[in-house]
Amino acid sequence: MCHVAGKALYEMSFTGPVQTHIMSMHDQTKDADENPYFPTEIFEGFGAKKSLFVKAAVRKGAKADVVILSHINLLLVAWLIKKISPNTRIYLFAHGIEIWEPLKGFQKKMIGSIDYFLCVSSYTKDVIEKKHGFEAKSCIVLNNCLDPYLPQPKSTLHKPEWLAAMGLPKDTILLFTLTRLASKERYKGYDKVLEALAFIKDRYPTLRYLLGGSYDALEKAFVDATIQRLGLQDTVIITGYIPDADLASYFTMADIYVMPSKKEGFGIVFIEAMNYGLPVIAGNTDGSVDALLNGELGLLVNPQNVNEIKEALEKMITHPEAYQPDRKKLMEHFSFETYKRKLEGVLEVQRLTFKV
Repeated sequence: MCHVAGKALYEMSFTGPVQTHIMSMHDQTKDADENPYFPTEIFEGFGAKKSLFVKAAVRKGAKADVVILSHINLLLVAWLIKKISPNTRIYLFAHGIEIWEPLKGFQKKMIGSIDYFLCVSSYTKDVIEKKHGFEAKSCIVLNNCLDPYLPQPKSTLHKPEWLAAMGLPKDTILLFTLTRLASKERYKGYDKVLEALAFIKDRYPTLRYLLGGSYDALEKAFVDATIQRLGLQDTVIITGYIPDADLASYFTMADIYVMPSKKEGFGIVFIEAMNYGLPVIAGNTDGSVDALLNGELGLLVNPQNVNEIKEALEKMITHPEAYQPDRKKLMEHFSFETYKRKLEGVLEVQRLTFKV
């Protein structure tokens, strides 16, 4: 989302007295040449040279009206800027799990340098207020949005041909989850989906579950063992890594996107799936609730309750037309233009000079 936020800030300069400067610790300046989000002229990369980045960011930020930091790991920059320029307003993007955990020693000292948290979901906002004791007025919900350059399907295959190429029958009911398979990522809920499938696979013999994404050997062994134990050898397909260029085709050819996660900061993948027309099942205990507009755009389930996941799958399989996402509502809340408008309002754009 940092590139998208950069594009929004850059476009603000078209309509008002805004100067935007974007800095990246890890990228190279030349990387912006292939970046459609904003021009090279406003971008500065430091190629993972942390000390150079911090010095330049503090020097530039101390002269700015507003500084936006993309991650809590940049608190040192905020703290140093405030020492030099106490009146500079500093915003910090709060994505999710990186800020849900207890703050470390230096973080506790420096977090006070942040004036406002840009929280990607109401859940993250609540966590910051309750766990870290910040006032509600300093925590602002700014949901993520659809990438304006989200690709359209490149494949020219019709669905029956695509399924045939995947070795699947033409009447396949295709469930899809996109995630890395790793023990630390198991909170995404794919293990619970597997358990739910064991109850319905005989009722829907053409049901198939695509688990897409890279994996580590240990988690692959766990998933394989689970599939074997539940008798899902003919139901589950583990794709491994899916190139970005192919993702749109997977979304388009699937019938349901299911990921009952319990630790999503927001869940961009949900709005991407809905953008491609997929009904979505998500967890009801984290930032997924924002992505599904409290259930207006899809089904929310208890991510720990296999029976709820099973029932949600049965509802969507039996009545798919009833759960098609409302595209108008999706775009009203999660389009890039909506995001840019909200960001303008949050930052009081007339006072904005630089972004770090």
